[in-house]
Amino acid sequence: MLCLKTAPYVHRPLTPLKPLLSRRSPSLFSPPRCNLRSATAAVQMSTSAPISTVEHVVLFKVRESTDQSKVDSMITNLQALSSLGISTHLAAAPILRLRSAAASSAGFTHLLHSRYPSPSDLAAYASDPRHVAVVKDFVVPICEDIMAVDWVSDLSTGSISPSPGSAVRLTLAKPKEGKKLELMAELERVKKSAAMRSAGQVSFGENFSPARAKGYEVGFLAVFDGVEALNGLEKDEASAEEEKKKVRPFLESVLVVDFVVPPAPAPATL
Repeated sequence: MLCLKTAPYVHRPLTPLKPLLSRRSPSLFSPPRCNLRSATAAVQMSTSAPISTVEHVVLFKVRESTDQSKVDSMITNLQALSSLGISTHLAAAPILRLRSAAASSAGFTHLLHSRYPSPSDLAAYASDPRHVAVVKDFVVPICEDIMAVDWVSDLSTGSISPSPGSAVRLTLAKPKEGKKLELMAELERVKKSAAMRSAGQVSFGENFSPARAKGYEVGFLAVFDGVEALNGLEKDEASAEEEKKKVRPFLESVLVVDFVVPPAPAPATL
């Protein structure tokens, strides 16, 4: 059961919150501001120059008894946060598959993935009253567990905002004590390995929000053109097992989930 003491995502934002929620809070569906960051990032990415990007991933476990209409409202309102004009990418979706024992045990059902130019932009998003209102009104009432991981990665291929229909594999790693550096080095090798050649983009880095991450210290995210391309990772079982064997000595736990980037939300109409 989620409560005020066990919801760090809601009650421990990256920067201290002022009294943000009020009846005068701007409407979530106000006309969006022009997102110059997104346009600039798209131009920069087209030149293949590495772009430092903040990855923000939130996992939600919705109560089994929740009415589907409330789940849909949660996703719709999370998706609409892209209108804040702070993120360079934002997608909220059901989890397609739980790919590890830790993921199955945790039982997360939905996910939000967003990107920001800097940690200060992520902090601005976290403290924005419209974001706080969505979490309070649509997320907390139906979720029994929430966790979040944030990291910085240099993106040199693919789009800052993955296309709808892209399939994404998210891996969150909890290293054994004293093995974080070895794990990071091994993941750097995996990022460049033959197994990742089918991925249009790979991002990984060290989590900088430990209070909300349940001990998971490293995030790894690979974007594929679609589910079929993602499924190709499993076709060469011998190669996949060899890669896993090299990483296992450094891992205490690994949480792996797949999801599909949903269509962008329709613009609000007056």
